[in-house]
Amino acid sequence: MDFTLNTFSGLVENALKAISYPEVAPKLFDPIRYTLSSGGKRIRPALTLAVYAALAKKDPSEVINQALAVELFHNFTLLHDDVMDRADIRRGRPTVHRKWNDNVAILSGDAMLTLASQTLAKGAGKHLDDLYKCFNATAMEVYEGQQLDMEFEDRNDVAVDEYLFMIGLKTSVLLGCACRLGAIMADADSETADALYRYGYSLGMAFQLRDDWLDTFGDPTVFGKEIGGDILNHKKTWLLITALEAEPEELPAILAEDLEPRETIAQVKALYERHKLGDRCQDLATKYSAQAKLELDKIDMDVEARLFFGTLADSASSRKH
Repeated sequence: MDFTLNTFSGLVENALKAISYPEVAPKLFDPIRYTLSSGGKRIRPALTLAVYAALAKKDPSEVINQALAVELFHNFTLLHDDVMDRADIRRGRPTVHRKWNDNVAILSGDAMLTLASQTLAKGAGKHLDDLYKCFNATAMEVYEGQQLDMEFEDRNDVAVDEYLFMIGLKTSVLLGCACRLGAIMADADSETADALYRYGYSLGMAFQLRDDWLDTFGDPTVFGKEIGGDILNHKKTWLLITALEAEPEELPAILAEDLEPRETIAQVKALYERHKLGDRCQDLATKYSAQAKLELDKIDMDVEARLFFGTLADSASSRKH
């Protein structure tokens, strides 16, 4: 088996296509099929498979259900997030609530969450209790992160530490969970499982901070969407929060001014560049990638697996899309 992201994501894609849905109320499941066919990096389920393969040295398809549970849960959160954010586009296609309506997105999202829980249990054997303990604790943390994110929308005094705590909950804990699920299924000891959880968590932090950077400084032809959306939406990112601390009067004035969108983006970006915020944000993302790689030193694994996880950590803070 090639220890590559394409190998693991390929297993996930095939398994997603093979999901058998109930025949009752088919319109409940059409949005789920639609969402899961929209693509995505599949990093979270790939982590579950990769961790299991690295530790158990067995066929990763043996834990495909646990990997699918992570992906189903992740996509459930996206359906509901898009309703709350009134988002029109997801992965280049209309969001479920735009293609259908809010009620469909909410109910199909609920169904996807239950499917995730059911799928997690398949083939779990003696590990079921530990899997559910990790999965449910993580779910609650993700909800807490989303709540904080919504509260931040109405605040201009959000501190950087608060933001990092929020993205840790909303984004990073699920990557940590994905790693821990693979470790649990591989009968890993608690020290190894904890180190892999911290690896996934740091990976998520690097990924989100790089996402903040890309939305302002990325290449739109590569990033896959227009640059500056976070600025126009006044979204509390590391860049915006740090800029508000540096320019508590000028930045709000720019955002409040009736400018063309392109000019608003240009002026805010110039302010960011004046304070070297792009470089500082990137440095922080790189720091988290390095922290993730340090956790690998605590884990006994083959050279090929170590290279895979190390490369993934590097790419989290250097990706272009």
